[in-house]
Order: sequence, then structure tokens, then C-alpha cells
Amino acid sequence: MKHLLILGAGTAGTMMANHLRHNLKEDDWEISIIDEKEEHHYQPGYLFLPFDIYQPEDIVKSIAEFIPKGVSLIKNKIERIIPAENKVAMKTGEMLEYDVLIIATGAKIAPEETTGMQGAEWQKSVFDFYTFEGSLALRNKLREWQGGKLVIHITEMPIKCPVAPLEFAFLADSYFKHKHMRDKVDITFVTPLSGAFTKPKATAALDHLLQEKNIHIVSDFAIEQVDNDNKKIIDYGGQEVPFDLLVTVPTNKGDALMERSGLGDDLNYVPTNKATLQSKDYENIFVLGDASNVPASKAGSVAHFEAEILTENILLYIGGQPLKAEFDGHANCFIETGNGKALLIDFNYTHEPVEGTFPFPGVGPLRLLKESRMNHMGKLAFRWIYWNVLLKGTHIPFVSANMQEAGKHF
Repeated sequence: MKHLLILGAGTAGTMMANHLRHNLKEDDWEISIIDEKEEHHYQPGYLFLPFDIYQPEDIVKSIAEFIPKGVSLIKNKIERIIPAENKVAMKTGEMLEYDVLIIATGAKIAPEETTGMQGAEWQKSVFDFYTFEGSLALRNKLREWQGGKLVIHITEMPIKCPVAPLEFAFLADSYFKHKHMRDKVDITFVTPLSGAFTKPKATAALDHLLQEKNIHIVSDFAIEQVDNDNKKIIDYGGQEVPFDLLVTVPTNKGDALMERSGLGDDLNYVPTNKATLQSKDYENIFVLGDASNVPASKAGSVAHFEAEILTENILLYIGGQPLKAEFDGHANCFIETGNGKALLIDFNYTHEPVEGTFPFPGVGPLRLLKESRMNHMGKLAFRWIYWNVLLKGTHIPFVSANMQEAGKHF
């Protein structure tokens, strides 16, 4: 019997376990998935937790609940991958052999990469919301915060869910309005990019939202340090932005396992063929989700689309057939804009976000690059879809893994 091994039981790994168990005969293939954690987190929910829109129980469930029958869940820490020997070494000393390896170990924040970020003010006046612990601590802070200078800051790209920091700024504007204290809060959005959005066309089309919500923007800011004593962030050019409350997105990196295994780049992302999702260095290793270095958005929708295409490619690989170079970098993301509205963007490697309708050409009901109540409802509905459809490897009807051009204005 052959062995397919999946590293990581997050979004990407869990979807692959479900897809492949449905497609590989149990008599021929043993499938195992490894993760040291007990809990599966709906990471998009981290955005809503600080504002009391979601509660912890809405975004945390047991990993085991979503692993399909016929897949072995191994709860252990991985020490390193030994690709030359087709083995994975566990922290316990055990060696696991594989015929096919899928890396889905995700990305993590690395606040230690920035001087002072984890200093005396960490989780006092300096917070992240890219971890459950950070998001929960920030919720508790916002409940009692009396106002002042709120700075939302991105350290560097790439990051998970590139629009999330901007969504946080929009939701903060709405949150403080509802608390009748918006006039006591000065909101500044600080980014290393030249505009608020990662895509220039989106910035041009949506920059008015920042102006309407009285959110100041500081662009091209390459942070050097967080000055805890004086409560300000300083960039390499000497520019300073003072804060009373700093909500920062630290450097994002792939799992340290990749560094230990000699498989990652400078940020521990695994070099991956952007169209086939096969490792550039080892033909029986495949990578998807935030763990790879493909130039697509690090978002849950991307992992979903990748999983559908990668499932077919793994079946082709097992059958000795050429892989299909079909993944086009498709991403489909809701952007909360506050006050019960949201935007929807759809793009890929070659197309920036465009106007149009989704998922049905000319019909919608969702509108691209337009604020609407319907888009907001779609964002909230996605949590149910995530737990009950996506993780189980069920295809979402009418939503293609590749970006469709019909109904869009290029």
C-alpha cells in the first residue's frame, strides 16, 4: 500500500484530505494528516472577534471533526522533512515514509522580526489580530478603550488575506460610530505599499472610501522599529507615526519547519510551480495555501481553488500522466467596509480586480467592486459555507476554480 502524507490540518490540508479520500481507493492508498494542534480556527473570523461581531465559539472547532473517515490524524510535532529519503521526521524520533507529500503548513506572524514590536507594550497598546490570542486580547482592549490615535499598520508583504488590515480600519470606523465616540478616535492606515489596496486598479476605484470615512493613509512606510517608550512607529527614512493604540500586521512567514528542512526561501515559503502547484525541487511534493511562494493572494479562497486543481493533478501524477498547468491565481474576496456593507473583488495572476457580476454573468446577485448590503451578507454567510461545505471538499455550485471572464468588465 502506498502512503500519501499531508502536513498541516488547516484550511488547505483539511480540504485536500477530504478531496483525496473521495478519489483514492482505501485499498491502494493510506492517507495521513499531521498537525500538533487540537483546534481548527476559522481565520477570517479573527477580523470580527475584536468588534464583538463573532464570539470565540463561532470560529474555533475541533480539528478531528473535519478529518474524513479513512484518513489517519496524527497529532504530533514535525521536526523536519527529508525529501531525498521520502521521509518526515517527527519530534518523537519516529520516521514516517511517504510516496506523495502535500505541504499545507500555512503562514504565521513573526513580530520578533521587527525591533520593539514585541516590547513592553505588546498586548497593552500594541496588538495583532492575525492570531486568535491577539484578536481576543484586542477585543478586550477595545471594549474599554477611551479613544485617541488608532494606527492600523502593515509591516511588509506578502501577508495572509491582504485586504484584512483595510477591513479592520473600515470596521473600526463603524464600531466607534456605533459607540458614539468616532469623534474621539483618529484612524491612520500605514502601509508599505504606494496605495491602500494591493492592486493599483482597486486603489484607484476605492480610495474614496478612506476619504469618506476620514481615515488617513501613510504609504510607502518601511518600518524600522516600534518605539514603546514614546509610542510611535519609525520607518527607515526617519518618518514617525505616533499611536495610542497600534494594531499591526507583523511580518508573515512560512512554517519554521521549512527552514529546518532546507525547503523554504528567505521567508520559509516553499518554491512552487504557480500553475501546477508541484514543488519546483521534488516531483512527489505538492504545496498549496499560504505555505507556497506562488504570487497569488494568501487567502482562503485561493486555497479552495488550488485544492480543486491540485486534487486532479495529484491523481494525474499517481497515474503517470502529465500535470495540468491550470491554476491561474484566482482569488475571490469580500472586503468589509463597515456599516453593514462590503465589497467583492475577483482577480487572478493576470487580471486585477474588475467590475461586473458574480457568480452569474449579468445577473449577480453579487456586484464586483461595488459596496452593497448583499456583499456583506455574503461575507457573513461564508462562515457557514466554510464549516459545512468547503472543509468537507464539496464543490460550491457555479463557482469555478479559474477566474471566469463572462459578466466582467476588463
